[in-house]
Amino acid sequence: MAEHRVSTERVRFFSDGVFAVVITIMVLELKAPESASASAILALWPTGLAYAVSYLFLAIVWVNHHHLLSYAEVATTRLIWMNFAHLFPTSLVPFATAWIANTRLAPVPVAVYAGVFVLVNLTYVLLCREVVDRRRARDVPARARRMMRMRSFLTMGVFAAAAVVSLRFPVAGLALICCCLTVYLRPEAPTLGA
Repeated sequence: MAEHRVSTERVRFFSDGVFAVVITIMVLELKAPESASASAILALWPTGLAYAVSYLFLAIVWVNHHHLLSYAEVATTRLIWMNFAHLFPTSLVPFATAWIANTRLAPVPVAVYAGVFVLVNLTYVLLCREVVDRRRARDVPARARRMMRMRSFLTMGVFAAAAVVSLRFPVAGLALICCCLTVYLRPEAPTLGA
């Protein structure tokens, strides 16, 4: 039975809309202080930190998502479902961000926050598998595919470690998350010796 194939443009537009809504929901959680003093704004440091990290994370996820979908030639049913799977944990970022901000980086919320990052990364691996591996994208050499997979599994492990560390040392867990995000600042697959 032939699979119905459509353009990837609709998948990209829909995904862009989801990212825009997620960022909008997250920014709506930012509440201005009641007081006009500098100390009132400084007291909101957990909220500012959580928002900044989450915004950076969403930007990185969007850039990598956009880069990955540029390799997709058709939007198969599998690709559409893998994309929905990837967008689901991404949509949880505002909830996790608000929770760590409201609890001033308490252990369990930071661990859940790291867990959301694990899920986003896991579903990204599945989306990569569908777009790059399964379709054997012509523009992605086998070595680059291996490096993409290795980077994804390595960072998934660091995010999982951050979740565990956060249960005892939430600030250290958040620091691990921030360090891990730097690996994805460039969407191109890292290559050894390049």
